[in-house]
Amino acid sequence: MREDMVKHRGFPGRLPGTDFQFTIRRANPKGVTPLTARPRYADRKAVDRRADAAFLDALLQHFGDEPFVRGNLDAGRLSWLFGREVKAYDDPFDPASYDAQLIVDMDLAQTNFPELFDGRGWG
Repeated sequence: MREDMVKHRGFPGRLPGTDFQFTIRRANPKGVTPLTARPRYADRKAVDRRADAAFLDALLQHFGDEPFVRGNLDAGRLSWLFGREVKAYDDPFDPASYDAQLIVDMDLAQTNFPELFDGRGWG
């Protein structure tokens, strides 16, 4: 098991004013939490939708349309976007690796979060 991981410096640690975590401080000694696509239902709370949008916005700000390493990005928060706006880049893909490569699906991100693209240089 890999003990170290890429730490994305400058990436927000959480959604301000909430306990919604965006990054983790250290590798999990019990093993890497695998990424799994979580269903997003229409009746999710507004704060949950805001956390998804803020996390995706941070991904766009830091990585744009380039592949990136999972590193210290929170598995739970990534899982809300995984399989939709955030896709596996590696083939084969290891969902339980801090070294896994991911990429933002810009077209789907713009469809599902158009407010993040208004007046911005993405897409």
